[in-house]
This record gives sequence, C-alpha cells and structure tokens, in this order.
Amino acid sequence: MAPDSEVLVGPLDLAARVDEALAVQAVAFGLGAEEVGVRRHIVLRHLTYPGARALGATTPDGRLAGFVYGMPNDRAHWWSTVVEPYLRNRNTEHWLDDSFVITELHVHPAFQGRGLGRALITTITDTATEPRSILSAIDTESPARALYRSLGYADLAGQVQFPSAARPYVVMGAPLPLLRSGPPR
Repeated sequence: MAPDSEVLVGPLDLAARVDEALAVQAVAFGLGAEEVGVRRHIVLRHLTYPGARALGATTPDGRLAGFVYGMPNDRAHWWSTVVEPYLRNRNTEHWLDDSFVITELHVHPAFQGRGLGRALITTITDTATEPRSILSAIDTESPARALYRSLGYADLAGQVQFPSAARPYVVMGAPLPLLRSGPPR
C-alpha cells in the first residue's frame, strides 16, 4: 500500500516533540500516564546516543500521525543486555553487531493501514550504514509483525522477557535494504 499522500514522512526533532510522539505511542500501544513519563526520559536519553535519529509522519496541519526512531546498536545499551542471552541461546547473537536497531515505531490508530509504518521504517533504515536491522515486538501475531515480515524481518529469538513488560517479546532481524514488495522471506 502506498503511504497516505496527505501525510508527509520526514526528519523529526523528536526531543522537541517528545510529548506529542509519546501521546501517539500511548494511544497506539495502550500506555498509561506513568509509563509515558518513564518512556519520556528513556527517549530523551536515547537521542544523546551516537547516530540516533528520528522520522515523523506529519499531517498537513502539522500533527504527528506516527514516528520512528533508532540508532546503531551498542551491546552496552540496556536493550542489548536484555536480549543477548535469548539470542545466544538461538545462535543469533551476532545480529547485535553492526546492526541498526529500530527502537520505537508507532502510528496513531486513526492513521494505521495507510502505509505509514512501512514508509517510516524503510526510510529510516535506508539511511543506515549497517548491513542489517534488528527490533523487538510483542511476541504475538499482529499487524506489526506482519509488516516486519513483509519487509524481510525474521524471528531471531522469542519469548524475550523485559523486566517491566507483562507480555513476552520477540527479537527480529532483517538484512538491509529492507524488502519493498513480494512475499516475506
């Protein structure tokens, strides 16, 4: 599906629009005010990491319909330290090296199904110098997982338990550039 022609995907000053982005994430992901407050500090810290960058999907009136941000992976970062044992158990630990990690990707429910998630993730990974991309998603069949598979992401490790998450996650990886069309591989 082609992205919504009325919504533009481009660079986002995520630090300046963090509250608006987290409001999108809260609706898309079902977060409460306390969790949003915790995530605000995490996002702002992530933006200080080398190579961190963000894109937004912006409506003609300037509202944020979705966003993505990521960075080159670093094994010393918290996320990597949590997922590393799961990947090691599946002999996929090498994916942590020389990878661009998609930290967050969210599209407001009112704008889902228009190709914005696809446009956001392919555009940000097209700027990566790393040969592959990794991310984590809730370990259930969902439209997000279907999108990732259609782009070439495959499961690297499942049943990943993050300390503050009630549900398990899966780590997925894909070679770059991401697929643009065709069956998932």
